[in-house]
Amino acid sequence: MIAAEFKSGLDCNVLVLNRHYMAIRIVGAKRAFSLLFRQLAEVVSFEQGAYSAYDFQSWCEVSELRRHFEPDGHDWVSTVNFHVAVPRIIRLLFYDRLPRSEVKFNRRNIFARDKNSCQYCGKRYPTSELSLDHVIPRSMGGKSLWGNIVCACVKCNVKKGGRTPGQAGMMLIQKVVRPKRNPLVHIHLGHQRYHSWKQFLDHAYWSVELK
Repeated sequence: MIAAEFKSGLDCNVLVLNRHYMAIRIVGAKRAFSLLFRQLAEVVSFEQGAYSAYDFQSWCEVSELRRHFEPDGHDWVSTVNFHVAVPRIIRLLFYDRLPRSEVKFNRRNIFARDKNSCQYCGKRYPTSELSLDHVIPRSMGGKSLWGNIVCACVKCNVKKGGRTPGQAGMMLIQKVVRPKRNPLVHIHLGHQRYHSWKQFLDHAYWSVELK
């Protein structure tokens, strides 16, 4: 149905709201376009300080105008006959469920919480150069829980070994906590293209499930 004009277009993320405008998850642009095309969702667009709603057809028409007047203001995807802007936010038309009450405990969210930094030496590393460390080792009864898992570089992980930080003469650079909201949301909000998400993510009890 849709082919990418620029690779970054379909690589963008889209915030999904339920029918009552509550944030429930983040999906990729392909999934967002699929929901719009099947008339299961509408685009919510931030325009001059207010939000406007568009179905798929009207969004395609608006995109043609924006392509002409403000091409740098959007990420674009192309079909055979026209260009369409990647929406920042969509609203599901028939979905009333509330957002998840807890942040998912997974590797991606742990790396995001710790900002890809070793929690012993404080240095930032690519994800491929970090591992997950049990603060209290599993051999001592340590559990795989938010409060006992941190990012650690290979050097620090080897130095600590199967010991507690105190036994290894090491200190954590910050208290290990469960995030109140999905830490990846903060990463996205730092990018200008996702600025329009902020209003829907201001309440600390909201947590957004990622694709």
